[in-house]
Formats: sequence, C-alpha cells, structure tokens
Amino acid sequence: MLRSLYSGISGLRAHQTMLDVTGNNIANVNTAGFKGSSVQFQDTLSQLTRGGSAAQGANGGTNPAQVGLGVQVAAISTNFAQGSAQATGRSTDMMIAGDGFFVVSKGGQQSYARAGAFDFDSRGRLVSPDGALLQGWPAVNGQINSGGALGDIRISKDMTAPAAATSQAKLGGNLPSDAVVPEQIVRDIQVFDNTGKARNLALTFTKNATGWDVAAADENGATGAIALQFSGGALTSVGTMAVGGITVDMTALTGNAGAKTVAVTTKDGNAAGTLESFAMGTDGTLTGTFSNGQNVVVGQVALANFTNPGGLEKTGSSSYRATASSGTATIGQAGQGGLGELTSGYVEMSNVDLSQEFTNLIVAQRGFQANARIITTSDEVLQELTQLKR
Repeated sequence: MLRSLYSGISGLRAHQTMLDVTGNNIANVNTAGFKGSSVQFQDTLSQLTRGGSAAQGANGGTNPAQVGLGVQVAAISTNFAQGSAQATGRSTDMMIAGDGFFVVSKGGQQSYARAGAFDFDSRGRLVSPDGALLQGWPAVNGQINSGGALGDIRISKDMTAPAAATSQAKLGGNLPSDAVVPEQIVRDIQVFDNTGKARNLALTFTKNATGWDVAAADENGATGAIALQFSGGALTSVGTMAVGGITVDMTALTGNAGAKTVAVTTKDGNAAGTLESFAMGTDGTLTGTFSNGQNVVVGQVALANFTNPGGLEKTGSSSYRATASSGTATIGQAGQGGLGELTSGYVEMSNVDLSQEFTNLIVAQRGFQANARIITTSDEVLQELTQLKR
C-alpha cells in the first residue's frame, strides 16, 4: 500500500482531535473558571530510503533521503491565563486574581478548581455546584492556624460570638471649670459580666471648689469615689478608679471652661451574639459580623499552587487532580508566596478567545479536507495500478 494513504489517515485523526479540542473550547465559552486547550502536532517516524555519506577526497558528501510517515498529536496543552471577571453580587462567590487554585474535597478526594461559584449547604458549609466542599482553616476563638490541617469552611447562622466581661472603660472630653458648685453631670456606662448579662454603671461628677468629685455605683452595689483636680485645664490628680472589678480611666479628661463633653470613648466586654453577615478579605480571611457588634474571624480560604500547572489532569466539574507531572500542591494564603488575591462577589469566566477558536476551527477543517484529498488521490493511484492488467 502507498505510504501517502496512511499519512493521510494520520492527518485525518490529528485534525479530528484538533476539531474536538476546539469544539470543546467553544462549548465552554461561558463556563466559569474554564481554561481553554490547544493542540500541538509533530511528525511521526520517517522511513530512511538512503543514508547520508561523508565527504571523501574529491567526492562530496550526500544527505540522507527520508520519507515521512504522517503526523501525530504531540500535546494538548491547557492555557491557564486569567479569565475575565464577572460581578455577581453574591458574597459566597469568589475569584482568584492571579495564580492559584481553590482546594475542594468531595468524598474524601481532594481536587483543585478555578471556578469560585460557591454556596451554602444545609450544614452551613461552602460547596461548589457539584457538592465539593471548599477547604481552608477554620478559626478557633477567632485565631487562624495557617500551618494546620485543612478543614471545611463553615459559616452558619447558629454561630455565636461568646460573651466577655467588661474590665475597663475609658472616658474623654472636658469637664467645665466654670460650672457652678454643686452642679452635677451624670454619665451611664453599660457593662457586662462574664455571662454577657448587662448592667448599668453610673458615674456622677459633682463640682466642688477645687475640681470635681466622682462617685460611681453599679447595679450590683459596687461603689467607688475619686476627686479630680485640674491646673490650666490639665488633670493633676490620680485619674483612675476601680468599681466592681472594672477600671475606669479618666486620665484623658480636661478641665477647661465652657465645654461639657465628658463621655465614654472606649470600653471592652460584650454580650453573646449571633452571626448576621460575613465579609472576605483579599487574603481569604472570612470575618463574621455578630449581633453584639463584634467582628470575629471565622475562617480563611486556602489556595494551592503547583510547579507545573499544565500537568494537572481535568476531572470534570471544572476541577483538576494532581499528577506526577504537576507535582504536589503547595498550600498557602492568598496574596503570599506567588498566590493571587481573592475577591468576593465575582467569579472568573472562561478564558476562551472566540475569534481565535473560530480561526482554529477553519484551520482544522481545511487541514482535514486536505488530508482527505491525500486519501482520495492515493486511492486513484491504486485504482490505476489495478487497471494496468486488463
């Protein structure tokens, strides 16, 4: 049989593969996180019909004569270039701006994805559309151990911020030096015990001839008293007192004329609270806002990277699996170690370039037609050979 016949067949197969890859790229033009692929061809073995020879004396050397035996697919490479961003407005949607992959787990099997369209399941865990669980570092008492084992990211309405007892309160502002004796100013401070139960701590400022007397009393019966002295508007006496285990700091108060602006500037302690909303930082840190006004870190999304991302194996559902070619995954925090930053409320769209894909479609079609012509021409030659004897 003619060698050209088999060369044409190999060309048909190779260009059919190119058509398959191009068609798959076009089909996934709107698939979130999809990365397009491209086909590279290479020639197969060549048949040596005459070997080359070296130059000798008055005779020149000759080159080898070889006949190629067709084409084959050398590689199907994945293009991991950044896709465009699409705003969704959903806080559970995430996009990686730069290198890296989300780590997801399904059935105990870990895989990696660029698609960041996540949602909650019935247990408050973030899951992909196919049910894979987003992995990261859950917070323990508001602290993240980024060197620890990965776990499911869970954000549920039943999460609570624990109560904390009030231990200190700071006051600022001005006590008017020109107030009439015995004018009084009362300020109430809401404080909490270690169970989150609130009580009122009342501070009564009474003007005297040389400054102000401060009397404190809370609802549990604890009391305290202190005298504040000012010189040139600055506090010259001791400015702190303890009431029922709470330190009241008044060292920032001033004693100038006119202004009556004394107020609580900071205090600690809070009641227990339930989760109301959450937000994600560019490093993947998830911070919950609770009903008691506290902002507490509840977890951090982990990202993975590979020495050779092109060696990853596609497993469907826009996910990849590590192989010996890709190397093992390097887990880290977004924005560090070459990993991209995370953006909430966006998803990464497909990086397929339709203009390029339609051009590849034409090239593959013409290549297929040309190789089909090789086969029909070879068939005509064989037909002529069979008609030599009539």
